[in-house]
Amino acid sequence: MDLVLQNAACRMRVSAAQGGRIASLEVFGEELLVGANADPLAWGSYPLAPWAGRLRDGRFRFDGRDYRIGPTDTRHPLHGTVLARPWERVAPDTLQCGFGPDWPFDGFARQRFALAGNTLSMQLELHARTASYPASAGFHPWFRRRLDRGGALELHCDASTRAVLDADGLPTGELAPATARTGDDCLYAPGNDPCLRWPGVLRLRIGSSHPWWVVYERPAHALCVEPWTAPPDALNARPVIVRPGAPLVLAMRLAWESDDGDGSA
Repeated sequence: MDLVLQNAACRMRVSAAQGGRIASLEVFGEELLVGANADPLAWGSYPLAPWAGRLRDGRFRFDGRDYRIGPTDTRHPLHGTVLARPWERVAPDTLQCGFGPDWPFDGFARQRFALAGNTLSMQLELHARTASYPASAGFHPWFRRRLDRGGALELHCDASTRAVLDADGLPTGELAPATARTGDDCLYAPGNDPCLRWPGVLRLRIGSSHPWWVVYERPAHALCVEPWTAPPDALNARPVIVRPGAPLVLAMRLAWESDDGDGSA
């Protein structure tokens, strides 16, 4: 069953059956997200859990044990286990999903949504039922570069540093100034909310409870600005340890306003 929130300016629809993702987000009558297609990685806005990004060789070590995750035909499993799983609606504003057989720990993800005025808020929680586990989390929105009216999408994102990624999109362990971008970047931007601007239509500020952002600018039709709790391959670096009663929580908020076309951000 879909979850729908709406007011005079915004209508959001979350598809529980399709990975608990925001399948549609209309603001001022304009659809902001890339629509459904055959690739579950490439549309809407979906949660990443219990890890975000690539997991090197599908392996990690935790509490003295080695684990192998994901399909054997994929070298670096991507974005966790829940993005294509059906979620259950457990309250009017809340969805929940187990991590499935690919994840060796007894846990689940929960999402909460709220719409108030010009702000849409969502919270992703990773819970442990019985045993602790390492984790990271994220949201992966696909924003359309062009709406049905107005100019092409502009991104304003001030970041101090970026994690250097190798050819496989995995961190090398180095940090570099964020002035040089590759089009697929993991940025550290504490206290700096990215702003998307569709000239003449609207501006959208994206807030997060964590300082890491993945910005994917390469597609001609879309732009991804993704709040994460940590860089890729966090399970092999410094993951958050989720314990029973102590979930990992990532909050994202989207706040919009009309754009008057003067060019300021």
